[in-house]
Amino acid sequence: MAGRRSVCPICGGAGFLRRDVPVGHPDFGKAFPCECQRPRLEAARLNDLRAMSNLEAMSRYTFDTFKPEGVGLTEEKRHNLRSAYEAARAFAANPQGWLVLLGGYGCGKTHLAAAIANEQLVLGRPVLFVVVPDLLDHLRATFSPHSPITYDRRFENIRNVQVLVLDDLGTQSSTEWAREKLFQIFNHRYNLRLPTVVTSNCKLEHIDVRIRSRLMDPDLVRICHITAPDYRSSGSELPGYELSSLELHHDQTFETFHLREHELTREQVENLRQVLTFARHYAAHPEGWLVLTGGYGTGKTHLAAAVANARRAMGDHNVLFVVVPDLLDHLRATYAPDSHVSYDTRLDQVRNAPLLILDDLGTHSATPWAQEKLYQIFNYRYNARLPTVITIADGVEVDARLKTRLFNVQRCTLLRLDVPSYHGYPETSLTTSRRRRQR
Repeated sequence: MAGRRSVCPICGGAGFLRRDVPVGHPDFGKAFPCECQRPRLEAARLNDLRAMSNLEAMSRYTFDTFKPEGVGLTEEKRHNLRSAYEAARAFAANPQGWLVLLGGYGCGKTHLAAAIANEQLVLGRPVLFVVVPDLLDHLRATFSPHSPITYDRRFENIRNVQVLVLDDLGTQSSTEWAREKLFQIFNHRYNLRLPTVVTSNCKLEHIDVRIRSRLMDPDLVRICHITAPDYRSSGSELPGYELSSLELHHDQTFETFHLREHELTREQVENLRQVLTFARHYAAHPEGWLVLTGGYGTGKTHLAAAVANARRAMGDHNVLFVVVPDLLDHLRATYAPDSHVSYDTRLDQVRNAPLLILDDLGTHSATPWAQEKLYQIFNYRYNARLPTVITIADGVEVDARLKTRLFNVQRCTLLRLDVPSYHGYPETSLTTSRRRRQR
């Protein structure tokens, strides 16, 4: 009859089938969708993925709107960012294996991840883009009696989607349930080699060891460490920036450093010139440790600040300049109940700073706690070979454990400013000039 809807000859229009298996079989009595339901179920699956992804709100994040050269970056960081950009584009064009994007806040990880997801939509591939805490919320929501989808169906949609993009791994709650769900997803996709993109601002060693072991498989995973700073802040809101007192030394540059030719002996002027030359070289290529020693007022802080200001002028905003007693106060402040940052976070900001400049080492209180905190910072940076500049005044006692690192000539360059105090120099030079005119 015209207009009469055909009935599936397999299920008779019921839409589900039960397998002919003996009692005791895991599938005995279970209803399975018939083949005639595949189009409807596929449409429902794609609708669920679209609802979870909410990529409409991320539509502006494309490869065309990404700036692979960054904003005000050094050549090294531009190369690093472009490498990550090219890796993301290659993955988007041919999703194979896993791509892991690591880096600080605002470095471009999420933009690249969303660009990959948006590219999949253009190419007609099923994709799920989801922030990890939101993913767990989506799973919890299925336990509600009003949920339009069952937990099992949503879980299968997530772990079997053709391309899965997980943003902000490590920001989720660390409950046993959350850890287990994430491991099940990662493990399933790892075993089936399903294309997956992961972003995180955490170090890999801080991620669940079971997931970490899969993220570090070189046969499946490509890891990109993005070193660019937060492009939104131009360095003013970088993690740990509130510790820095560099703004107080903005006028202390290499150009404003005086060699005091009219005040010092020839040998002393030459000493200053050599230290200045080396400090300039270090600012251009910060490697190893630079330790500046000398009496009070000899110019140590000026040169240390000049290194930081020179790096800033080159577009490198990953410089942390902090006076040691202030640093210890910042660490102590994290124990306050109203502190907005945890102790572990603050300590990591300091010991992982790409370039750390510590002014006035030794002027801190010599309590066991202070000595231990400084040793943790020094030891970590020493082993990680992170560029560090340190100023120490003559006569200051330094913990023996720190000395073994500060005075290791294989890693540290020790420069002494062997000159009298710089304080009062403008008056002295003026007086000298007047005397010369009077002669």
